[in-house]
Amino acid sequence: MNRSFFRSLSFAVVVGASGFFATQALAAEDIVESARQGCQADIDSFCKDVTAGEGRILACLGAHEDKLSARCTYSLFDANAQLERFAAAMAYVGVECKADLEKNCAGMEIGDGRLAKCLQAHQATLAPGCSQAMKDTQLKVD
Repeated sequence: MNRSFFRSLSFAVVVGASGFFATQALAAEDIVESARQGCQADIDSFCKDVTAGEGRILACLGAHEDKLSARCTYSLFDANAQLERFAAAMAYVGVECKADLEKNCAGMEIGDGRLAKCLQAHQATLAPGCSQAMKDTQLKVD
C-alpha cells in the first residue's frame, strides 16, 4: 500500500459521508465499519492511543502500513474498491440528474437524503438519463 491509497480511501470516506443520498451514505458507513472490524487487531496494536475521528485512525494505519496484517490490508483494499464504486455511482447520478436537481430541487439543503427524496417525488418528470442513473444505482424503486 502507499500514501495515495490512504488518501484515496480518506477521500472516499468523505464522499460517502456527505449525505447526498441517505441510504447510500449508510452503505458507505457499513463499508467503513467492515474495514474497521477487519483492522481491529491492528488498530489495537498500533493505534490504541489515537483519538478517533477526522481520519486519524486511517492515518495511523498508513503510518504502520508495512506492519499491517493480511486481514487488515485486505479489508482496506476491499473498502477502497467499494467506496470508489460508491463515489462513481454518486458522480453518475449527479451528472445525469443535474438539470432535474436544478429544476426540481433548487435551494434544497443537502443531506439526510433530501435530494434523493426530491428526485423520487418528481420521478414521473425526470429526464430519461436521470431515471436510468437512479435505476442503475438503485436509488429508484420501480
